[in-house]
Amino acid sequence: MEASQTKLDESRVAGLDDEALAERMRESREAILTEVGKRIVGQDEVLEQVLLSLFVGGNSLLMGVPGLAKTLTIHTMAQVLDLKFQRIQFTPDLMPSDITGTEILQEEAASSRRELVFRPGPIFANVVLADEINRTPPKTQAALLEAMQEHRVTVQGHTYVLEEPFFVFATQNPIELEGTYPLPEAQLDRFMFEVVMEHLPEELELQVVQRTTGVQKGELAPVVSREELLAFQALVRRVPVSEPVARYALSLVRATRPGPNGTADYIRKWVAYGASVRAAQYLVLGGKARALTRGRLAVSFEDIRHLARPVLRHRVLTNFQARSEGVGSEQIVDLLLENVPLPKSGL
Repeated sequence: MEASQTKLDESRVAGLDDEALAERMRESREAILTEVGKRIVGQDEVLEQVLLSLFVGGNSLLMGVPGLAKTLTIHTMAQVLDLKFQRIQFTPDLMPSDITGTEILQEEAASSRRELVFRPGPIFANVVLADEINRTPPKTQAALLEAMQEHRVTVQGHTYVLEEPFFVFATQNPIELEGTYPLPEAQLDRFMFEVVMEHLPEELELQVVQRTTGVQKGELAPVVSREELLAFQALVRRVPVSEPVARYALSLVRATRPGPNGTADYIRKWVAYGASVRAAQYLVLGGKARALTRGRLAVSFEDIRHLARPVLRHRVLTNFQARSEGVGSEQIVDLLLENVPLPKSGL
């Protein structure tokens, strides 16, 4: 975006106490969703999960067949948050250096000296859209790992720090489609949410057709600055969480892991690998952000339960028996929500 288009008041969060900042965050959520709604029809749950990911500082994976506006959703969100956006189209011949950048030999005109100069790749942005990430082999997919986890990249032994805030949003077509590669488990675990996009109801699809085949409305206006977004992320970390709520989040995660003792029959029967502790961390962080955007300063059990599906469904890896019986990871998460008891005391 041009600087003239993004002159937001950077002092809007300066000097605010946590309560006032929480109110500003709640107002920002409404403003963001209103502005994004000028371009994206429906998909309320998808937008909510993307926004929570941004407020937490996490990466997310968008799953859905082509044509559901996955790319448009992320690009629109980046515009409304005044963030630098880069899109990388993943293809079978994409190389890691096409993502991170590379060093090239460059000659100085004045001295005729030659030196290696780093040319940054598209990973150097605030919001990076890895479009159709499962169209490229695992070696290239792995080029995102360091950036997603450490917010830096290493090229030819040199480390380059990425500008904050930094997010990776990856779109993915269903694995069953021809020419796709499953993501490695280590990379899947680094995505906070798996956001599932589905076809809209008929009336909303009609709105999409009418809106996109007519005269487009004006440009989107940025409503939140990157400084505000960083302040919101810091606030999320400061929100307290009670021990019973944190213990419930951990109990859900631990219950996904098959083992000899104390494991539910359906887990032993259908699950190959369960979720890591990172899932519990994201349940709690997502719960904190959800509470703040709803005007609360404490995380509830309902916040954790509401986010269990997007946090756990890509981390619960089913075995052959589950696949042969048509049992998916989301059905297993639903069983966990039915069977893992709430702690006796808490919110």
